[in-house]
Amino acid sequence: MKYLIALLAMLSALWWSLSGMTQPLLLLLGLGSVLASAALARRMRLIGAEAQPLQLAWLLPGFWLKLLREIVVSNLQVVAAIAAPARHLRPQMLEISSRQHSELGQVILANSITLTPGTVTVALAGATLTVHALTEQSAAGVRAGEIDAMIPQPITGGGG
Repeated sequence: MKYLIALLAMLSALWWSLSGMTQPLLLLLGLGSVLASAALARRMRLIGAEAQPLQLAWLLPGFWLKLLREIVVSNLQVVAAIAAPARHLRPQMLEISSRQHSELGQVILANSITLTPGTVTVALAGATLTVHALTEQSAAGVRAGEIDAMIPQPITGGGG
């Protein structure tokens, strides 16, 4: 039940923060969309500890800030590669192992790598990711596991 309440609260906050609407009819329609989304998630059995690691929620803002920094740094590397392609472009495919044990952690890692310019996650099979890197710098960052290390790990084995 706590996961359903948490999902409803997060969806409501997200809807209101994105829309900013305060008229009664629009608030009622927003509530309807939140309830419909929660009902769909419940029917798909997506509500639970794996999909909503509540014990990690307080770590998310720090992760987002670190990821934003990585995106900015990667943008600068891509700009340098565009300005001097002969010196910087070294496209390559990498296979790396993730330290993420949950499917959620593996998907967050794959999407975070793809969000950073100059890298794209091409395949995800278990804990192994296939990544295309545009430059040697971005490949080195992927190999070193910089983004993998930023992703919050569960505090307990049970997931809360």
